[in-house]
Amino acid sequence: QDGHIFEGKAFGADREVTGELVFTTGMGGYIETLTDPSYYGQIVMQTFPLIGNYGMIAEDAESEGCVVRGYIVREHCEAPSNFRCEETLDQFLKEKGIPGVYDVDTREITQIIREYGVMNARITHELPKTDEEKAALFADIAKYRIEDAVKSVSAMKKEEHAPQGQAKYRVVLIDYGHKQNILRCLLRLGCAVTVVPFDTPAEEILAMGPDGVMLSNGPGDPAENAGAIAELKKLLGKLPIFGICLGHQLLALAAGGKTMKLKYGHRGANQPVKNLETARTYISSQNHGYAVCEEGLAAAGGVISFINANDGTCEGVD
Repeated sequence: QDGHIFEGKAFGADREVTGELVFTTGMGGYIETLTDPSYYGQIVMQTFPLIGNYGMIAEDAESEGCVVRGYIVREHCEAPSNFRCEETLDQFLKEKGIPGVYDVDTREITQIIREYGVMNARITHELPKTDEEKAALFADIAKYRIEDAVKSVSAMKKEEHAPQGQAKYRVVLIDYGHKQNILRCLLRLGCAVTVVPFDTPAEEILAMGPDGVMLSNGPGDPAENAGAIAELKKLLGKLPIFGICLGHQLLALAAGGKTMKLKYGHRGANQPVKNLETARTYISSQNHGYAVCEEGLAAAGGVISFINANDGTCEGVD
């Protein structure tokens, strides 16, 4: 979007796309990254240089689909070596219709994003030949917007999931684009889980009589989900609610808080989070481009309890 052009080599699906370019710093977990619904509408770039060395494994996926717009790596492994490997990264991207680019300087691109912030980009086979074509190309790239993000990845109908043995609790998981590991963790804790679509009315949730509500992760700008925020307001004070990622941001908005877009987001498995009460710092896995603002929280009765140790932005609210 800012005029930089990088020439690389193509793999994955043979198509052109435009998306919001973001980077993730995880040294592993590319399967989880590619299948994370929170990356909807984004071209994802891995800062770790070698990707695909253990292949693709369906059991490790966070969803059945792949909603990234494109995928950029320094080097992709064409011959993975792992006893669980089911297919190569290239085969997976072709099946899902996702174009990839490799053999580009991902460190330089990351430095550009860190300096100027997240921006749009296009994966294309054709370079502009004249200054007029170049100006038109970048103007078109700048127009791209991520729209209907949560609606595009949420469950379409209610789903029931039972734990092994007798259920200790009953939890409603509101699906804004949940990762499978959230469901697995709840089931492992002995919770009977009802997954409901993002626009499920509060009255319907209360009628289920749950012990608590879990608000999932998801993509896009949290402030755009006016309908979901309105329903959450009806749940406040009625039963325990816990939100993660987008869910935590929506909960803050429902309580009267505000959110902001981060310059380049927090994405990767090595994000440091500090507990303000104990001063202990945890290394966490994150994927979010927005954060809750301190402004407005006090009036809503909220208190920031965790911050990102790198930039001091909010990571948790009580």
